[in-house]
Amino acid sequence: MASKIAFLPGDGVGPEVANAAKKVLDAAAKKHELSLEYADCFFGGAAIDAMGDPFPAETKEACLSADAIFLGAIGGPKWDGAKKRPEAGLLEMRKALGVFANLRPVSVAPGMEQLSPLREERAKGVDLLIVRELTGGLYFGERTEGYDLATDQCLYTKDEVTRVARIAFEAAKKRGGRVASVDKANVLATSRLWRSAVKELHEAEYKDVELTHVLVDAMAMKLIQAPAEFDVILTENLFGDILSDEASVLSGSIGLAPSASLGEGPRGLYEPIHGSAPDIAGQGKANPAGAIMSAAMLLRYSLGESAAADNIEAAVSKALASGRGTGDIGGEDDTASFTDAVVELI
Repeated sequence: MASKIAFLPGDGVGPEVANAAKKVLDAAAKKHELSLEYADCFFGGAAIDAMGDPFPAETKEACLSADAIFLGAIGGPKWDGAKKRPEAGLLEMRKALGVFANLRPVSVAPGMEQLSPLREERAKGVDLLIVRELTGGLYFGERTEGYDLATDQCLYTKDEVTRVARIAFEAAKKRGGRVASVDKANVLATSRLWRSAVKELHEAEYKDVELTHVLVDAMAMKLIQAPAEFDVILTENLFGDILSDEASVLSGSIGLAPSASLGEGPRGLYEPIHGSAPDIAGQGKANPAGAIMSAAMLLRYSLGESAAADNIEAAVSKALASGRGTGDIGGEDDTASFTDAVVELI
């Protein structure tokens, strides 16, 4: 039986990198004898233009009936004045899918330290995973808009914290066995709840994992000073959004960074973490590596095809190590030629 993938190219460079990921997925599927079936859907700004809604009912139905969802990128200044922005569709989709944990791996491959904006000795050995809570906090609380006063409610329940913390602890058991939980417990009530819930779960079920607590401002500093010290970083929605973008450039470009958004079951949402970059859309300048690595995560987490995922990740690593790459990392490839190099290695 074919695995069903809802395929959402999105806006800007989204279609370019999404199609690169699809080409690599097809190559891996052919080699590993997998059957993949795609449902192409409008989403984001493209859906606003075509259907008046960033997350149309047809797209929602396709996502809910799929085994996995792949997203290119959304948004852009074209829709700044829209009644409903493209990003609103993304928040709606996360809620509809029940994906509450966003996994963002960041690593610097041996021999690639020179790509990092940090000194090579600080970039050496970086291999961390950020686990970000995705459906709570400021982004989903009640808000009021006003000229003189505006409010945003930050709300978390103990259960919301516990379920994402469990994903972080389980991930750490398969990695280096260490979790750094990030909060602002010296100031915020929600952070004190966060710290308490993480501690309680750790004591009850995960004493074999090393747990530390780090204030968010200190973590922002330490990610620059000593990023190789961290294994799994667990944090709430807003902090995770900021810290994961900071960490993404440690490898040399945000274009290299993949992500997976997961819930209770195997179905997940996969996307590179870069934006839609409308200024370079259609020019072949977009780095497809993050999208391709997101496709590898899709195979691993939603379809259970670890061998195919390993194949893709190894091919990307070999391509980068051989000097292939787009202009953002000093290479001479365009989007298509880098993708072809990865396909050839697969």
